[in-house]
Amino acid sequence: MPYKVGLYTLVLFVSWWNHALPQSPPLPTPPTYSRALETALRAELFDGSNYSTLQRPDKKVDVRLSLTLLTVNELTWSDDRLSWKDTTSTSQDYSSINFLFSTEEHVWTPAIIVENSVEDISVISDSKIPMRITWDGRIHWNPTGIYKVVCESDITYYPLDTQTCSIKISTWGYTQGEIQLQLDNQKTFDTSFYNENGEWDLYSATGVKSSDRSRGGESYSSLTFTLTLRRKPEFHIINTIFPMILMAFLIPMVYKLPPESGEKMGYCLTVLLAYAVYLSLISDNIPSTSKNICYLSVYLCLTLAYSTISVTIVSCILNAYAQGEKKVTGCINSICCCIRSKRVADKNHVTYYGDHRRMRIEEFPPDYDSETNVISYREYSKILDKIFFVVYIVIITITTAVFLILLLIHFYSIEERSS
Repeated sequence: MPYKVGLYTLVLFVSWWNHALPQSPPLPTPPTYSRALETALRAELFDGSNYSTLQRPDKKVDVRLSLTLLTVNELTWSDDRLSWKDTTSTSQDYSSINFLFSTEEHVWTPAIIVENSVEDISVISDSKIPMRITWDGRIHWNPTGIYKVVCESDITYYPLDTQTCSIKISTWGYTQGEIQLQLDNQKTFDTSFYNENGEWDLYSATGVKSSDRSRGGESYSSLTFTLTLRRKPEFHIINTIFPMILMAFLIPMVYKLPPESGEKMGYCLTVLLAYAVYLSLISDNIPSTSKNICYLSVYLCLTLAYSTISVTIVSCILNAYAQGEKKVTGCINSICCCIRSKRVADKNHVTYYGDHRRMRIEEFPPDYDSETNVISYREYSKILDKIFFVVYIVIITITTAVFLILLLIHFYSIEERSS
């Protein structure tokens, strides 16, 4: 109900005001639109003696530019020579014609290039796309195009990486005093036509007025449009990171295989070859021109090094096991005896409790003779298996934790900035 009251009040006020003013003579009725009238307007505007596509307008031209993802540019500028709003400058009244269509063959167009294009640095042009020329001389043009530009990749956090690519656009041939590029305030970067990609998420799309380019001592206007893309992580987590971590924890399992099984060395080499193949497959998907080191490649190289070292260790263990009951001498024997004596003492030191609460009977292990202080190479190999199993578990756990923490910190920092 309040909307209706407001509307009625406005109508009554305007009607009263018009009646209060002195009556002005009626304006002449413009002629209705016809094809003949438009033909006459075209002949007058594009007269060869008054208009040439090689001549720019007298005043400095402000070209408003925006990018539509994907592959469409929108250019808007004003050309006073193509305006018919002032009826005194034309031979007859064309006010019934709001706009005309033309092509770049008949209309002057600003020379604009994509500076960082890798295929063809040529002026943006499309003779098949019509231009809309409005009555006030404003020209709207949407030339289509597919542009391949140079973008530096940052694969530090691959496959949870974020890539930034810039499209640099500037004038060519016309200096800053003749053509000034400006951003379209309404839609600097239009993403309404963008189709979602299966591998990348569009994080942001912005445009800025960049510093003017200098060529041959002259300044040229320029704009920079920036795209920020973030890789979708689900596929790579399931098919890359998760299998790679599982394979890393297969390396310590070689020390759980008994030497007499005969599969110890074969298992170790299988894990080593699997990692070598996996490293080559991932290297094919990582750009080779990046200036940054990929944490994933570092992790793979470290685990490959751990697996290579384990081959050497397993060879030494199998060689020691092959010595049979031969006794170990020297400092190695002393260290192994300390480890074994602690383990045996803990096992034999048993405390018994009777039915009565105050009764406690302790049976201490007997003293070991001198023979227990000498171990064989077979026992020595089994002790090495236990030691290196613990060492490898600790090293691989720490390496994996550091790798995952670095990736997750980067990933969630991007999430916080986007939210």
